[in-house]
Amino acid sequence: MLLRFAYLAVSHAFAALRLLPMSDREKDAEILVLRHRIAVLERQLGGDKVTFSPEDRAFLAALLVPLQREFLRRLRLLVRPDTVLRWHRDLMRRRHARTCRPKRPGRPPTVRSIRLLILCLVRENPSWGYRRVHGELATLGIKIAASTVWEVLKAEGIDPAPDRSATTWADFLRAQADALLACDFIETVTLTGQRQYILAVIEHATRRVRILGTTAHPTASWVTQAARNLVMDLEDAGATVRYPIRDRDAKFPALFDQILAPAGIQVVLTGVRVPRMNSVMERWVQTCRHELLDRTLIWNESHLRRALREFEQHHNAHRPHQGMNQAAPLRAVSEPLEPGQIARLDIRRRDRLGGVIHEYRHAA
Repeated sequence: MLLRFAYLAVSHAFAALRLLPMSDREKDAEILVLRHRIAVLERQLGGDKVTFSPEDRAFLAALLVPLQREFLRRLRLLVRPDTVLRWHRDLMRRRHARTCRPKRPGRPPTVRSIRLLILCLVRENPSWGYRRVHGELATLGIKIAASTVWEVLKAEGIDPAPDRSATTWADFLRAQADALLACDFIETVTLTGQRQYILAVIEHATRRVRILGTTAHPTASWVTQAARNLVMDLEDAGATVRYPIRDRDAKFPALFDQILAPAGIQVVLTGVRVPRMNSVMERWVQTCRHELLDRTLIWNESHLRRALREFEQHHNAHRPHQGMNQAAPLRAVSEPLEPGQIARLDIRRRDRLGGVIHEYRHAA
């Protein structure tokens, strides 16, 4: 804008020098011609407003403001005199704003670590409002205004607590995982063509698997005995299971649910053809098929039981799980190695089931 304004000032200064040798009669004739051109332009515009650039406004304001208001009213311009005066006031206001800047800076921005902590608290506690978050920060010894917490949430596009406190199915199942148990039958075929049925259960919280048994004939008495063994195993382990999930398979007799009831365990049935309601168990079934049953030739029932026993031990004591931050059900995540240990790694492999499953450990 400054460069354009300087160009207009210099060009019109030379134009003013060109007017000096002209007589008053010649100037009056040129003024009449210019006024006639303005009248023709107004008729062509049809009353529409003419758009002026900021440079044009500044130049016209500097040129016409020193003149008297009565003289401005007699001139035929594309704008009104009040508009020219308003342009001049805006120009002076911007100049005053540039010269009168505040000497003291404003309030410093919120520390990044505090902003991340606020977002973490809101993400982990959807029902907390900004005042509840402010109280938790005060408990941690972080002195910050409640309005600052509100501004951080608004800047990140986070809705108020009533609009984001809805509980999803994933959050609900994660909160109830300690009381959930899933069970299902797995079907496989041996090399002799005999069909075998595997009954297994898995805990939602720990992902620990218990293989209750295998049989070619899952009768009601066999299933009920497996249920009794499960109740005794849970009592010995001190597990607080309240709701086992199973499908509507006819291999589960009514006595199966009755045996679990005295232990305070209420069976929950999945919907018809809705495997996602038992997704944790279905995921383990896929893992068992992919890592064991599809890679092993099962000779008979005895061989199947031995293979399942090995896979159960591998799954519970060694295999990492993404849902548990790469920990195993019966093994926590190892501590990170020191730089010196990383430089001298000595890893040993242990084979299970003749090399179908590999486990790796540090040398003793």
